[in-house]
This record gives sequence, C-alpha cells and structure tokens, in this order.
Amino acid sequence: MAFKPLHDRVLVRRVQSDEKTKGGLIIPDSAKEKPAEGEVVSVGEGARKDSGELIAPAVKAGDRVLFGKWSGTEVTVDGEELLIMKESDILGVLA
Repeated sequence: MAFKPLHDRVLVRRVQSDEKTKGGLIIPDSAKEKPAEGEVVSVGEGARKDSGELIAPAVKAGDRVLFGKWSGTEVTVDGEELLIMKESDILGVLA
C-alpha cells in the first residue's frame, strides 16, 4: 500500500539505535530510548499561505532528519511502524 501524507505532513522511519553501549553492555528493549533521528519516507505537497500559494516542503524522501522526542503520531503502514509529523516538528536535516 502506498501512503502519501497530506499538506505539510511528513512520514518518517526511525533509525535503529545501537543494541550495545560503547563499553559492550547490551541494552534491553525496555531501557532503550526511542531515537529522535529518522529517514523521511514521503512528504506531502506542502502548506498553503492565506493567499492560497503553496509553500514547498524543505525536506524530501531519503533525507535523514532530527525531530523532537515527543513529535509525531505513530502509525503502522504495511506492518512497519512509522511516524507522521508536521514538517515544523523536524528540527533539522543531517548532512
């Protein structure tokens, strides 16, 4: 199933965090913090100004982004857990 977000929404896949610490300790799933880094899967067409003019999104599919810890809504698309968030919830793009 193809999913395309509407307006200024962005579909993001979280990147997997490390299973071990730098010292070699294994981190159990219950103690892991969800990463605030992800990869953009798809992007809506953009927001609209009051005049109706389209504001193009600043991110595109494939970008690696940082977002706030509590940003977005978790959804399941084709059995994969993804996040839908407004573009304004994205803090920046990793180069």
